[in-house]
Amino acid sequence: MTNSLELPPLNTDTIWAIINEEIDDAIVNQLVWYYLGYQYNPETNQWDGTNVDPHWKEEYPEPPDFIDSRPATVKLTRSIPAENKQLLKEALGFKGYKIGEFNPRDTRRATMANWLLSQMKEMKLI
Repeated sequence: MTNSLELPPLNTDTIWAIINEEIDDAIVNQLVWYYLGYQYNPETNQWDGTNVDPHWKEEYPEPPDFIDSRPATVKLTRSIPAENKQLLKEALGFKGYKIGEFNPRDTRRATMANWLLSQMKEMKLI
C-alpha cells in the first residue's frame, strides 16, 4: 500500500490502463475502494469504512482485495446495474480476452474496470 493516496483519475484512459495491466493491482484495488466509499487516512496508513454502503461495510469492514477474493469480486459484479454490465464492450469497444490467454486475475481486473466504468456512467462522466 502506498503512503499517500495518489490515485489515477477516473477516466477511460485509466480503465484501459487497468485492462492492459499498466496499473498495479494494489492501485486498482484502491481505486475501487475509494469509489465504494472507503477513505484513506494517511496518518494511520489505513482505509476507513465509515462512509461505505452498509451492504459492503457489513461484509467488508476492511476493504477487500478484489484480485485475491472471488466472493468480493462476485459481490462487485452483482452491484453493477444490469444496463451497465456490458459497458467495457459498449463504451470502450473492449473485445474481451481470447480463450486460453486469460486467467482469474485478468477476469477480476476486467470486472473492476467495468465496475469503475459503471461508476463513471452513474456520475455522468461518460
